[in-house]
This record gives sequence, structure tokens and C-alpha cells, in this order.
Amino acid sequence: MTKYRLRPMTEADLELVLYWRNHSEVRRYMYTTHEIGFDEHRKWFAGARRNPAVDLMIYESEGKARGFVNITRTRCKEVADWGFYLSPDAPKGTGRSLGSQALVYAFGQLGLHKVCGQALGFNERSIAFHKALGFMEEGRLRDQHFDGNDFHDVVCLGLLKCEWQIKDKGLNNE
Repeated sequence: MTKYRLRPMTEADLELVLYWRNHSEVRRYMYTTHEIGFDEHRKWFAGARRNPAVDLMIYESEGKARGFVNITRTRCKEVADWGFYLSPDAPKGTGRSLGSQALVYAFGQLGLHKVCGQALGFNERSIAFHKALGFMEEGRLRDQHFDGNDFHDVVCLGLLKCEWQIKDKGLNNE
């Protein structure tokens, strides 16, 4: 059995992904922080599934679903935004593996030139995570997001395929 893999999200995953998304430790780092209802979640999934520029993936480790990845091509077919989150009970190190597998998929299977990410300025773990995967900080949009109480910076990060290949080779040689 494969130790880890990415697979397409299905309707059977809806309740689990909604549980993860609504968990307080996930929700607090999202642009929309309200608890999402099942009908709203199902509509989002149906719309995303009809869009050929969107890949919704489930990350599995040792046969158990541990995370979610969304890769959306919006600017052109070679550039995508990504978003992700883990199961609240995911073991330490799961994020690194999820990120690595998602980048293999993005640059390999999808043939992307660039993957872009955003993190709220106070989400230092996400910013550090992106940088550990090789992303470069490309900008900071000051007070860009209002959460209903406060304004927050949005940190923009990007990773080019050529940078990822160099980093990936370095990791494989260690």
C-alpha cells in the first residue's frame, strides 16, 4: 500500500472536509471565518467540480484522509493559486508531506509554471511553511483583509517550477 497519495475529492468526502474547514484552528486562518453549513458546502463543491480549472484533492497518509488541497488556475492555465488545510488530528509532519505531494501534482501532472499562495499576516506558521517548501515572499498587501473586527495584511507567496526543481533535487540528495 502506498504510504501517501493525493486523490480527487468526491461527494463522500464532503462531511469530513466540512468538519476540518469548520474546526476553529482551521477557520481562524481563512478569509471567511463563519461556520459553513452543509448546503453552502455542497453548493461550493458542485460549482468547483464543474470548473475544469479547479482541482480539489484529498491527501491520504497510510490509507487515512489527512488533508485537503485546492489548486485553481485563474490567471492562465500555467499559473495557479493553492490553498490547503489539514485534519485537526493530523500527525506532525503531515503538512510537509501534503505540500510536497501537492507540488509534485501541480508541477508534474498539471504542468504548471507557477504556484501562488496567500496567508494572513498573523499566520506565521503558514508563511514559514511556504518558505520551507521554496516559496518566495512576493509582496505584502497591507490591511487588505477585514475580518469583521480588524484589518490584516495578506502575504503573497510564489514558487516557480524551476525553483521547485532545484529545491526538490536538493532535498532528494540529502
